[in-house]
Amino acid sequence: PSVLDSFALLSGQLNTLNKVLKHEKTPLLRNQVIIPLVLSPDRDEEIMRQTEGRVPVFSHEVVPDHLRTKPDPEVEEQEKQLITDAARISPDAAQKQIQSLNKMCSNLLEKISKEERESESGGLRQNKQTFNPADTNALVAAVAFGKGLSNRRPPGSGGSVQSGQPGASAIIAGASGMQQVPMSGAPAQQQPMLAGVQMAQAGQPGK
Repeated sequence: PSVLDSFALLSGQLNTLNKVLKHEKTPLLRNQVIIPLVLSPDRDEEIMRQTEGRVPVFSHEVVPDHLRTKPDPEVEEQEKQLITDAARISPDAAQKQIQSLNKMCSNLLEKISKEERESESGGLRQNKQTFNPADTNALVAAVAFGKGLSNRRPPGSGGSVQSGQPGASAIIAGASGMQQVPMSGAPAQQQPMLAGVQMAQAGQPGK
């Protein structure tokens, strides 16, 4: 609010000054000459206050800069040379130069924006998490401490099958049932050998 108030005050003062300058009784300022009346190498507190500390002294060194209405002679010569060179160029050539300059600027801006996008995407890729910490901790706990693993084993997965286990009794019962089935057309002497093979297979683990 303070900045807006100051701006409004300054705008009002500029409008008042424009009205005064446009008044018919106000002489033209271009016909007036401003000359310094007093030059002093000493520090002037009044000038310091009016210029907000920018000009401490009003001497012969600062007067040409602060009261100048034209640029430096070197700058004026360079400006004249540029104007002369610009007048020599045909409109078509000038248009081609403008188009080539615009193309170069657009290419440069495109490269800069591409580099910015790549740097932003690279930063996002580096910051993006590619794993779940909870799953990793669960796997480490399961491998190191056996946490979350089941104690049950499937039937027939043990190293040795005992006759007291239900899986072994079922296999033996199945084998005895198979022994009792006679094979049609097979000789009688082959049945004991078949029974022996089946009993041997029944005694093997996991079969």
